[in-house]
Amino acid sequence: MGNIVKQVAVLGSTGSIGRQTLEVISVFPHRFHIIGLAAGKNTALLAEQIKEFQPRFVSYQDRKAGTRLTKAEYEFLSLEEIASHPQVDIVVIATSGKWGLKPALAAAKAGKKIALANKESLVMAGEIITSEAKLNGAQIMPVDSEHSAIWQCLEGETRKAARLILTASGGPFLHYSSAQLDEVTPEQALRHPSWRMGKKVTVDSATLMNKGLEVIEAHWLFDMPFDNIKVLIHPQSIVHSMVEFIDGSVKAQLSYPDMRLPIQYALSYPERLANPQLPRLDWEGIKELTFESPDLDSFPCLKLAIEAGKKGGTYPAALCAADEVAVELFLSGRIKFTDIARLVRQALEEHQSISHPTVEEIMAADNWAREKVKQLVSRDNP
Repeated sequence: MGNIVKQVAVLGSTGSIGRQTLEVISVFPHRFHIIGLAAGKNTALLAEQIKEFQPRFVSYQDRKAGTRLTKAEYEFLSLEEIASHPQVDIVVIATSGKWGLKPALAAAKAGKKIALANKESLVMAGEIITSEAKLNGAQIMPVDSEHSAIWQCLEGETRKAARLILTASGGPFLHYSSAQLDEVTPEQALRHPSWRMGKKVTVDSATLMNKGLEVIEAHWLFDMPFDNIKVLIHPQSIVHSMVEFIDGSVKAQLSYPDMRLPIQYALSYPERLANPQLPRLDWEGIKELTFESPDLDSFPCLKLAIEAGKKGGTYPAALCAADEVAVELFLSGRIKFTDIARLVRQALEEHQSISHPTVEEIMAADNWAREKVKQLVSRDNP
């Protein structure tokens, strides 16, 4: 098994997770080969990646980009075609937002190993994707550091966990007052204390929406009731998550906060590979590991997300879409940081949910919520 080269497709190759995935793969050319690359609008970086990795299959949103890309020997395919292609062993889904849903579903139907870094696909369509994965023998390997931690803690256990404990750094505004949160600028929100991530995820970490989405994702990944998933603020970002068992024993996964570690674990599973580029924890330098409950009054996005997850149906899809538009509006300076939660709440209050939705109904809820947030903002700022 050790000598088989795995054929990997990276969807979202120009984003933060995509680039870090390619960094990991570059360290192990004898173990992994890039067979597919897909990007959105960053065709300049995609061109460099095509030149370096020479994939067989390529996908990009900007169809005009074809003329600007390296004229290498590749075939243009859609995201779903790459995700389900018979020659692909592992598909890394690192696209942002709803763009991960259809390729994740295609990969699940094709029985693939799915290294999933896109939360929204499971948040929006967890019921559909997990049942297709079970039906077709696909394996979903989480790339989020928190879900990777839980997965690693469950390894070797025969009994179901009693409780999952997701840790959150708390972001840059942990103990801010309401008045201080009102004044937060996009520049401040993009300065995350522990992780290097894309803009959307960084803002979601600052509002704790990200953690709420991770609770919904954990519910589907590990078949765990919402009431048995707890969130703890852990500013040091050393303990990535914990699992409590029926006897009261707790396992935790600790490491330096570096996304390349969970990416590598998903790619190499069930093996662990020695990577000299990954930093080690400096135990003497760690002065304390602290934990506290999140303040749901200061960070209402966490509560909104968990409530949407419990309600189910198309609520989580509406939540994701409303948040995505609100974050864009905040980053462009059109609304305040605290308006993100207000707009999401208003959209969810007006949403008419459909239970056990189809993919089409999920996408319709997504479109509805996007339009609703835009309407709410133009009503506030005529």
